[in-house]
Amino acid sequence: MMLNSLDISKPAADTRVVVAMSGGVDSSVVAAILQAQGYEVIGITLQLYDGGASARRAGACCAGQDINDARRTAEIIGIPHYVLDYEDKFREQVINPFAESYMAGETPIPCVACNQTVKFKDLLATAIDLGADALATGHYIESRANGAHRSLYRPIDLARDQSYFLYATTQAQVDFLRFPLGKLTKPETRAIAEQYGLGVAAKPDSQDICFVANGRYTDVIQKLRPNAGEPGDIVHIDGRVLGRHDGVVGFTIGQRKGIGIATGEPLYVISINAREKTVTVGPRECLSTNRLALREINWLGQMPLGEAARNRTELMVKVRSTRPPAPAVLMEQDGEILIELLEGEEGVSPGQACVFYAADGAGAMVLGGGVIARTHRAVVDNVYQHRPFQTNPGSPETV
Repeated sequence: MMLNSLDISKPAADTRVVVAMSGGVDSSVVAAILQAQGYEVIGITLQLYDGGASARRAGACCAGQDINDARRTAEIIGIPHYVLDYEDKFREQVINPFAESYMAGETPIPCVACNQTVKFKDLLATAIDLGADALATGHYIESRANGAHRSLYRPIDLARDQSYFLYATTQAQVDFLRFPLGKLTKPETRAIAEQYGLGVAAKPDSQDICFVANGRYTDVIQKLRPNAGEPGDIVHIDGRVLGRHDGVVGFTIGQRKGIGIATGEPLYVISINAREKTVTVGPRECLSTNRLALREINWLGQMPLGEAARNRTELMVKVRSTRPPAPAVLMEQDGEILIELLEGEEGVSPGQACVFYAADGAGAMVLGGGVIARTHRAVVDNVYQHRPFQTNPGSPETV
């Protein structure tokens, strides 16, 4: 039997697809497209948190008005729609680890954790329980058959590329997921929404972390962890104590503004030691990072990860969602997976993701990625060797 448009060997009418509907234009268009193509579409919206007033602010998602928007879209296109209460799961698997990571001096990415757990683990399991053949989402990433499995690729619209947040998707999940927007640009998606008469056609995109009101993540952390504001020293990379701070959760690697000290020279946050409650600052040159140690690696490459690392495989990596992929080498040292950044990167922090690509540009294969555990900065080691440099509280030495 010929494959349908979702690469499933069934007629569209016999193929059940669950669509994760956030209430935004992207997932709404996915549901509309698939319904128009004749698939049996079921829309599911997740109630992730009680946003209160923040649920109504511009750029929010996953709560309040968004649920109503998803419900209305389902009514317009004529599909069943269900709202599932995942608040407890979201708190346990996303919000609490987010707070713990910040308290450990890291810079976590909760959207990765949300996709990895609540959406692509719990919701995917629900889709399977409903007898679905696939789970479709409105992410801008492409999925194509590749031998016996499927692979992920950067989308046509690189300005909307969401592969950085999806690197942790396992092979089994990739095989079940579908991303119909991978070949569309955002303007084309909005045009389709207009075509179907969807009320969300001009709805603004979500921008902030959905459970962080007004961008103040420290408010969330201090509410969850009242001891997060323990004071400590602000220390220059050369060893001088420059001042005091009210808690390490108020700082991120690479930060310049809001440090709270004035020395006559531009200073940046170079490292955070949550165990000793110290924030180390220094000149911008000290931010340049050339090697990363990774943990929690998800590998989607064709050859085994260990073999690829032993072969010192050249690839492209992103260490921040807004930066383009840069050349790097995947390697192994003393049983640990490392990434050598050939051109160096600034402002890299433990807790962030390092995502692997086979090449650059639209259509580049996503090879997985990992969480940055430690960083190595050549300038710090060469110039300030008399002061041991520590990039996170669990690692007394650099790579």
